[in-house]
Amino acid sequence: MSKIINEIAQELDCGNDCYYNSKTDEIIAIPNFAQLADEDEFRNAFGAELKKVKKNKAELIKIEVLESSESFKIIERFIAQIADKQFQAELENILERKKPFQNFKNRIDNSVYRQNWFDFKQNELEKIVETQLNRGKASAQHSI
Repeated sequence: MSKIINEIAQELDCGNDCYYNSKTDEIIAIPNFAQLADEDEFRNAFGAELKKVKKNKAELIKIEVLESSESFKIIERFIAQIADKQFQAELENILERKKPFQNFKNRIDNSVYRQNWFDFKQNELEKIVETQLNRGKASAQHSI
């Protein structure tokens, strides 16, 4: 199950909504519709996946891309655990300015904490995925 959780977390990080079939362990990843400009192009590109989701909807657990506020909280938790107080303060300051996500990414990508950030974010996403999968399975069992 940890492989599935890991894969779904990676898909979410790439901006894809995921649909998980616990009976077959199949994951259907589709870009979050809100991020796309051309609806027809989207339907053409992901028609097969969309049909599969529609056909198997009752068996699928949907896990959506995080809201900005959820992503922001992950960044805040990461910053809080940084030992270098000066760098921590710099990152906290970045979050208070315009374009916090972009500026955080730029700063973290050019720091010794880059890999720590990727590992932390992946771990946080996996926790979220695991919670949602457990909820989805529990509600599916209650509806039987």
